[in-house]
Amino acid sequence: MRPGRRPAGKPAGTATSPRRQHGCPDLVDRTVGAPRPGAPGRATQPSTPTTPPGRFSPADLRLAFAAPRPAAGLTSEWRLVAGLRTHTRRGGDPGSDAPPVVLVHGLAVSHRYLTPLALALATTHPVYVPDLPGFGLSARPGTAYDVPGHAAHLAAWLAAYRLPPVCLVGHSFGAEVAAAVAARHPDAVRAVVLAGPTTDPTARSRRGQIGRFLVDTVREAPLQAPILLRDVWDARPWRVSATLTHSVRNPVEADLVRIAAPTLVVAGARDPVVPPAWRTQLARLVPEAREVVVPGAAHNVATTAPVQVAAAIRRFLDPSTKG
Repeated sequence: MRPGRRPAGKPAGTATSPRRQHGCPDLVDRTVGAPRPGAPGRATQPSTPTTPPGRFSPADLRLAFAAPRPAAGLTSEWRLVAGLRTHTRRGGDPGSDAPPVVLVHGLAVSHRYLTPLALALATTHPVYVPDLPGFGLSARPGTAYDVPGHAAHLAAWLAAYRLPPVCLVGHSFGAEVAAAVAARHPDAVRAVVLAGPTTDPTARSRRGQIGRFLVDTVREAPLQAPILLRDVWDARPWRVSATLTHSVRNPVEADLVRIAAPTLVVAGARDPVVPPAWRTQLARLVPEAREVVVPGAAHNVATTAPVQVAAAIRRFLDPSTKG
């Protein structure tokens, strides 16, 4: 049985299946299912009255740059995966009964900008943040991997870590990689979270995406800029450029319709890269998906609204949780 279709209460010690949550009014912005693609959703916002979104502090920046040193419970390790020395930032209790959460970064970045979300989730879940080949502290192959290449590497990474079915959280380009893994390796994936997922078909070109990313820069917390500069330097500009080309040429819809696991689509209300029409269309392509919109956040919702996103993921995995 596919992990996403496991009945509530199985396996023992794990959270209730996310498929039973479709009536949770304080989490869901809109619920969409393939059998009833026109079904109305509930227009409510996630109830997480904590840290306002859109902020990124000097302390967050220091923690983002900490690797490979241990910091705030996060540690670094390297493993040889598919012939490449692959870096992973990890935290939380690996012996926990909660399902592991794997965070997948975007096309020009690394584990660094996902540190706030990793810390927010590590209080309740084992969390892993691998650097994809060529990015962050992982080895740099001579070519830029496309989406299937990154998906194959991430699947090999999951096999190397011998994890039970995971909740795969992909942000931006990482959402494309997560969708590809979920479509091709359903037994390895318990649930999927697509945060700020690319690429909107109405701007599926390098020019279209660069234009939207430039608009997003003025809506983001300024202290994220040093992370982006460092990550682009580590990856090299040519790899970032090539990965963008792979992204706009990737037919993500072909993977979305094959996802069997319960899926959550998360976006910032001020995200110009993922406008409302695209996130709704994307959610309708996945057989069982829902949307959550974080007010005030832009494209980097996983970085600047980690408390809200972590709360949404917890409720998605276990509707009995309070946040």
